[in-house]
Amino acid sequence: MSDIHQAAYNVLMLQDPLQKCEAMHKLYREWLSDEASLIILSDTDSVFSIPEPGRPLKPELVSPKLLAKRSLYTEEGRSVLMHAIAHIEFNAINLAVDAVYRFRAQPNAFYADWLKVADDEARHFAMVLKYLHEHGTDYGSYTAHNGLWEMVNKTDHDIVHRMALVPRVLEARGLDVSPAMIMKLEQAGDTAAAEILTVIYNDEISHVEAGSRWFRYHCEKQGLDADKTFMELIQLYMKGKLKGPFNEVARIQAGFANSEIESLNQL
Repeated sequence: MSDIHQAAYNVLMLQDPLQKCEAMHKLYREWLSDEASLIILSDTDSVFSIPEPGRPLKPELVSPKLLAKRSLYTEEGRSVLMHAIAHIEFNAINLAVDAVYRFRAQPNAFYADWLKVADDEARHFAMVLKYLHEHGTDYGSYTAHNGLWEMVNKTDHDIVHRMALVPRVLEARGLDVSPAMIMKLEQAGDTAAAEILTVIYNDEISHVEAGSRWFRYHCEKQGLDADKTFMELIQLYMKGKLKGPFNEVARIQAGFANSEIESLNQL
């Protein structure tokens, strides 16, 4: 019998992207085959903040303002975009698996959700990496930023904050911007990239929905008004500012209430 939290930590700290993906697939298969073989602990004494998870030396992490920007109507521009997507998906493995490591004594369904999300993200990363290789580049060829993991660190003390800010703010941003990117890739004739982003977009709806579900679960458990708490946390962490426009249809599918959409539009 093994500790699910330690197993998740082991995946989290792997530096090689392909090893991390394979280890994540193996852990998820183990979970699906026999949940009883993975112990879920309540002890929080062994839970630590993780300034940086396992990652390769490249890409170099820089300020978002310094990231390369290219037109999607050039091959290099599409490679830059897909490199950014690869970095997001690599980080997304860590985001999901950190929730498994960090938050103890949760219902089995919580771990089932985030292990599946991490498994999906590993599959997405491999898809994008294959695209990069086919276009003569690799993960690490361009710079990237660390915004996703920085928010993980800021919310590592509170499961309500984590579920609100990571899936429902940062990852939900992908729901807003992906349809336009997919359309531009199709217009540029890059059907391979468009198809990859379409797969990621469709899966991401269910990932954000998992965040919505567990956010509301813990709000109810703590006697918090979910809609009010969400907006308060946006104010606390984002200074009340989120980029729009918002993909209202996808966000509703991902568990946002109509009242939340109205509040977001008023920001």
